[in-house]
Amino acid sequence: MSSEFRIEKDSLGELQVPADAYYGVQTARAVANFPISGLRPHPVFVRAYVIIKRSAAVVHRDLHLLTAEQTKGIIDAADELLNGKHADQIVVDVYQAGAGTSTNMNVNEVIANRAAELLGLKRGDYSKVNPNDHVNMAQSTNDTYPAAIRIGCCLKTPDLLKSIDLAVAAFDAKAREFDDVIKSARTHLQDAVPIRLGQEFGGYASIMQRCRARLVEAELGLRQLNLGGTATGTGMNAHPEYRARVAKEISSHTGIAFTPAENLFEVTQSLGDFLHFSSALRLLAIELGKIVSDLRYLSSGPRTGLQEIYLPAVQPGSSIMPGKVNPSMAEMMNQVCYQVVGFDQTVAYCAQAGQMDLNVMMPVVNYNLQQALHIMTTSIEVFTKRCIEGITVDRERCKMYFESSVGMATIMNPYIGYAKAAELAKESVKTGRSIVDLIREHNLLNEEQLKEILDPRRLTDPDLQSAGAGGG
Repeated sequence: MSSEFRIEKDSLGELQVPADAYYGVQTARAVANFPISGLRPHPVFVRAYVIIKRSAAVVHRDLHLLTAEQTKGIIDAADELLNGKHADQIVVDVYQAGAGTSTNMNVNEVIANRAAELLGLKRGDYSKVNPNDHVNMAQSTNDTYPAAIRIGCCLKTPDLLKSIDLAVAAFDAKAREFDDVIKSARTHLQDAVPIRLGQEFGGYASIMQRCRARLVEAELGLRQLNLGGTATGTGMNAHPEYRARVAKEISSHTGIAFTPAENLFEVTQSLGDFLHFSSALRLLAIELGKIVSDLRYLSSGPRTGLQEIYLPAVQPGSSIMPGKVNPSMAEMMNQVCYQVVGFDQTVAYCAQAGQMDLNVMMPVVNYNLQQALHIMTTSIEVFTKRCIEGITVDRERCKMYFESSVGMATIMNPYIGYAKAAELAKESVKTGRSIVDLIREHNLLNEEQLKEILDPRRLTDPDLQSAGAGGG
């Protein structure tokens, strides 16, 4: 045997394991079997898994099922992982055998081997702390893996909520800044009635707030754990008190209120909670994607587009066209949103693909949820700081569009009648002259009347319009 390897044995026989590896034989088999993508589990998921192992050790010590020495070894090894050490030892590919057994054993073996070292033994000597018997005591991949997904998502969600809060605050600030900017609204991509730019941005802020609320609600559904259900929900080989105790210990460690699942069989069989959470992420992506596309349209130009607003210039836009500046941050944000929708589609297919008492598609569900959380968090924060906060407005262009819009016919409809307003709208389109100019030419209204009718606040404030509606 080469000094670069040690020999370990499992139920399939002996296998060489790198001598300096903290993982063991079952992980080594998985590494050989699944050289698929080079992708590894997100750090927050690994953290969640290690928290489960640590918490289980504490509970089993208190139940007198592990010795003080075994417990200390497991806890000390787990704490090292939680402090960022040995991250390179979690090596199993995202795409692996169903349910996540390989990742579970990867974590078990790393903790067991590091615990062995801390207790004065060599790596590969499981006489004091065994990956299956001690680190995995009262556990199955079938309850630990979905629990780790749940815990990982709950640990990561606050970061996304903070990013959303930044975006909401930025949209709110722009809503106030642009509150007095009158412009033409657009429906069907055609001129419509007047609107204030601040009202549009206030709408964006409200949309983001509602998306945030839906995420918070969906995250609450992830806080029930099927730990203690072991393989199928029957709780075989788990102490009767383990379920409640381990949920309490995890809650204490994370500061998040986790509880035992009301029905272990449901939570073991179903990925419905994951799909609900993924759907909330998808909704955020779709709503934000629409907002971002609006910003790209509104900033199109500078000469042949709308150019009502200016997005910050962050980099040159072309390798061949000098001076061209593109909406780079908005384009990035759109791409992220589309990707998150794709992640959700994968989660949906996987949620449907469970059979009988277990859904084995959890590894790819986990990756898609964590990746969606990660890229939405980072992209929204960057987009807010490098785009939303720096948006400026071309007030004169907005005013020009408002005054020349055929939507002005709708404003004049109550005062000059529908037929006359429609006639002027056609003439405006044909001649390029504004409806206001045509009204003056035809002496349909005087200047005092026009001033009162075209008051920006009155035109765009629903309360003021309702108050004046009765007077006709």
